[in-house]
Amino acid sequence: MKLVPYWLDTAEPSGDYRRTPVPENVDVAIIGAGFTGLSAALEFAKQGASVAVFERHTVGWGASGRNGGMATTGLAIGFSTAVKRYGAPRAVEMFREYNDAIETIEKLVHDNGIDCDYKRFGKLSLAFHKSHYDGFLKSQELLANLVDHHVKVIPKSEIHSEIGTDFYQGAMMDPLGAGLHVGKFVHGLAKVAADNGADICENASVTELKRVSGTVHDVHTTRGITRAKQVLVATSGYTGNVTPWLQRRVIPVGSFIIVTEPLPEDVVNRILPNRRQASDSKMLTYYFRITPDNRLLFGGRARFAMSSPESDVKSGEILHKAMTELFPYLANAKVDYIWGGLVDLSMDQMVHAGVHDGLFYSLCYSGHGVQMAAHMGKRMAHYMAGDKQANVWEDLKNPPVPGHFGPPWFLPFIGAAAKVIDRIK
Repeated sequence: MKLVPYWLDTAEPSGDYRRTPVPENVDVAIIGAGFTGLSAALEFAKQGASVAVFERHTVGWGASGRNGGMATTGLAIGFSTAVKRYGAPRAVEMFREYNDAIETIEKLVHDNGIDCDYKRFGKLSLAFHKSHYDGFLKSQELLANLVDHHVKVIPKSEIHSEIGTDFYQGAMMDPLGAGLHVGKFVHGLAKVAADNGADICENASVTELKRVSGTVHDVHTTRGITRAKQVLVATSGYTGNVTPWLQRRVIPVGSFIIVTEPLPEDVVNRILPNRRQASDSKMLTYYFRITPDNRLLFGGRARFAMSSPESDVKSGEILHKAMTELFPYLANAKVDYIWGGLVDLSMDQMVHAGVHDGLFYSLCYSGHGVQMAAHMGKRMAHYMAGDKQANVWEDLKNPPVPGHFGPPWFLPFIGAAAKVIDRIK
């Protein structure tokens, strides 16, 4: 059993960027070599800008290589909640931005010849309680009436057409959801960005940002100093004390995943016959899919804890128990991979992107980052070039988490509250 992400273990690295020289001057410095940072780097390079990407570890080491490999429609808060909170016109704009985000991935894959097993399998949302199924029916009506977006609601009596378990009270299927091998995708992005002139510097942890004037900063790294006309922070759940204003607004929550050994074709056909990208409606959500080589990837917020080898193993045991509760016929399936990573939540579970004190940022994807991170990298390149219409999230208030100045001491309390909500709703 390997304590590394399946995606990174089964992807060929695009290159060794540990010795890429740190340039003295660039137009744009980007912190983080994940989907946001690399997508932005590619777009900046295509615009003719000089750009350097600084990564503390290696390409895709963070959230971009540790997720479920799902690019799905919809906001983290749900469309109905978005309508109540922001009004119908704004909620529609936000919902469509997620559809556009999937199309951004599709275009990046197609235009750049990135071989990453991308396909529109469809998104399967699973109702944990009967009230959640009723909510699906309301969402179906709202989406059709306000967005002209059509989903299928599946009653419990017909659920075996989509999933081989009786655990759920019904489902909603959106055909636009996609799946991809995120390890191959992130390395494909890195290669294309580097081929277009971007400097990718691995093992180059940013230790200090010294503001010179306006948006100009001296970026101090463990491998040298770069003066950048603009800086984009793209550190997701790994945002730290180099950017304290942002750190106070990011809640890093552990999300954990196990991946089985390759399974027989008849077994995967029973689990997810249509190969949907599946997740359920619990606060402590489970999400799962079939990998390109017929393994079951099964993930969730098994515990509201940070990721570490010990924590990952404990969470893996919880997830294995959950997996066999849903699919008892997998009791003897061997687990080949266990890993964890950090999801970047915000107080309002919305994307936050913009500029503060001369630093640009795009963060807080709240578990929906595969598509939105890649999309916002491209969007931020245009936003930073002066196109304010490129950033639909700019006007959202971005309050700090009360009492959050470093390690998230409050996670156990959030986890306890989530367990209670899952029992009663």
